[in-house]
Amino acid sequence: MKLLTSILLLIVSLNLAAQQTISLYPAAIPNSTTYQMKEIKMEKDGKLIGYRNISQPNLAVYLPDEKIATGAAVIICPGGGYGMESYRAEGTIIAEAFQKKGIAAIILKYRLPSDSIMPDKSVGPLQDVQQAIKTVRQHGPEWKLDQSKIGIMGFSAGGHLASTAGTHFSKTHIPNDEHISLRPDFMILIYPVISMKDGLTHGGSRTNLLGKSPSEEQITLFSNELQVNATTPPTWITHTGDDTVVPVENSIRFYQELIRNKVPAEMHLYPAGNHGFVLKLSTDEWMQPLFVWMQKSGITK
Repeated sequence: MKLLTSILLLIVSLNLAAQQTISLYPAAIPNSTTYQMKEIKMEKDGKLIGYRNISQPNLAVYLPDEKIATGAAVIICPGGGYGMESYRAEGTIIAEAFQKKGIAAIILKYRLPSDSIMPDKSVGPLQDVQQAIKTVRQHGPEWKLDQSKIGIMGFSAGGHLASTAGTHFSKTHIPNDEHISLRPDFMILIYPVISMKDGLTHGGSRTNLLGKSPSEEQITLFSNELQVNATTPPTWITHTGDDTVVPVENSIRFYQELIRNKVPAEMHLYPAGNHGFVLKLSTDEWMQPLFVWMQKSGITK
């Protein structure tokens, strides 16, 4: 039995890689100019850590071994203040952790909002996350996914994007003649930017997404704590009380609105660790409560 278990773990570990990377849009990119930014790869010690100047979005697909596959999938939105994407720490490493648990993981490399490449930069990332949800649903049969278990995950500003997907799905910002549901079935928010309001938001994220002088209408629209209703997906949240970059009040207010609207939600708050606290921990440690929640919620077996 021990030998069989060891062999199975070896097989799974050998599969910890993206099976494919696909362009997000099969044809023209909506809300896009003809100008393409020169993408910048950010490296440290010769290893990729992230990207800047993203104008060509894609999906990196991590499918679990069929022997342990649960049918669930998570679309991952790395953070970076809408100015860069922390692709390895908040993307690749997380995708591999899900993959080991039998959960398909798809990393979304979304367009970063920029007036240089978008007529309306405020909806560019939202278009990409809606297209990601649509694409994953379309590939569901091929990737052996349960269409009722496709969720969204985001870190920091990626958490704002994920929570936008979960609160703005009733309005379609992409071509969708197939009428495929753009509502994620669940959300996972890690030290998320939620609000665009003064005193609560992360200033860099708001400026990058909405500009230096956003209107009150824009601020309200993209303050996702104000967009929660009874149809908002079940949500798991984690944050620290001493976060000096994204105030924990973002998570608290979002959680309060989820509860007020009777949306199933679980929140884990820690006293210390500051922004990006989970990146200092092993995924086996900080993601364990998340996996328990997914199982108790019926998302995984």
